[in-house]
Amino acid sequence: MPSRLNILPDQRLLDVRPALQEYLGRIGKGITPENFADLLDSVILGLLNDSFGRVAAHEGSIWVLDASREFLVNAYNSGPNSSKIVGFRQPIRQGIISMEVYRNENHSKLLDNQLGMVTYAMIAVPFYFLSDCRGVVSCVQLSQAKKEGGQLIPLEPLPGGFHFESLLPIQQAASIIRDLLDLRIMQSAFGFE
Repeated sequence: MPSRLNILPDQRLLDVRPALQEYLGRIGKGITPENFADLLDSVILGLLNDSFGRVAAHEGSIWVLDASREFLVNAYNSGPNSSKIVGFRQPIRQGIISMEVYRNENHSKLLDNQLGMVTYAMIAVPFYFLSDCRGVVSCVQLSQAKKEGGQLIPLEPLPGGFHFESLLPIQQAASIIRDLLDLRIMQSAFGFE
């Protein structure tokens, strides 16, 4: 009969746990929207972009909180407008999530206006790593737009929107990426690379 795997904490490591937590916290604070992309590799990007494709998103992003924790800053974008989007600062007090996003008065139109497109549908999930919520993983369906009376109006045909089932692949990707980043950071921090 096979024996059951039983992993118990080592007392030597438990004794230094506060120091390890403090050290990892300092590393976490040192990860900024500007240097976050250094943590991404082809495995993470492949997983992320595959998840965006599975839900029929036109593009997707990783947004990382800035040091003030008042702005989400786009640290990665998969779409054709990535050069305009990466580095974009979205105030967290302005809503960014909804179906038929362009109709939601609480949705910030800052990025839509910059791109000249309308965000039709969006999925956004919290993005955790190193035991803290440090941003958002989002994906969108976009519509070409025309400007009328200072407003962007979507042009037909409109995208199909997302369904409740579309949420799970993005949540799964965010969770797996969290685990991969935590492992990579800890391996580097503890000299295991």
